[in-house]
Amino acid sequence: MPALYTASVPVFLHYFERIEGLVARTAGDAALLRGQLAPDMFTAGQQMATAVNFALRVAYPLAGRAVPVAGDYGPDAPGIMARLRAAETALKALDPVEFEGAETRLIRHRAGFAELEQTGADFLHLFGMPNFLFHTCMAFAVLRSGGLEIGKADFDGQHDYPHGFRF
Repeated sequence: MPALYTASVPVFLHYFERIEGLVARTAGDAALLRGQLAPDMFTAGQQMATAVNFALRVAYPLAGRAVPVAGDYGPDAPGIMARLRAAETALKALDPVEFEGAETRLIRHRAGFAELEQTGADFLHLFGMPNFLFHTCMAFAVLRSGGLEIGKADFDGQHDYPHGFRF
C-alpha cells in the first residue's frame, strides 16, 4: 500500500474511534463539550469537529481529490457522532491506489491566513497530522480539565494503567 495512505487514513480512523469513545464518556454532558481551556480557544466539541474535518482536509488532497464539503452537524454529542460517521464513510471511500505518488504531489492550501504549497509528504507530516492531533489533544485536555476521568488509554487506545495510577 502507498506509504502516505498507511500513514494517514488508518491513523485517522483509529483516532475517530478514540474521539467517539471520548464523546461516549461525556454521557451527553453538554457542559463538558462546551468547556474550553481559555476564552479564545475552541470548545471541546469544536476541537473534535475540527479534528474530524482535518482528516478529510488532509486525506482527500493526498488522494488527488477535492475535499468534500463538511455538513453542519454542530459541536454537541449527536452532531459530533454524525460528523464522525460521515467522515468515516468518506475516508473509507478512498482507494489506496489514489495515494500513489502522493509524496511528491504539490498541494496548495491555507494555514490560517498563510498560503502554502507543500509536497504531499510535507503536507501530511508537517501540517496535516500535527493539526489533526493538536485538535484531538486539545479536545482531550478540555474534557480532562472539565473533570472527565480519562487517561492516556482513552486518548491512544494503547496504554494500560492500574486504577489510581498517577503520573
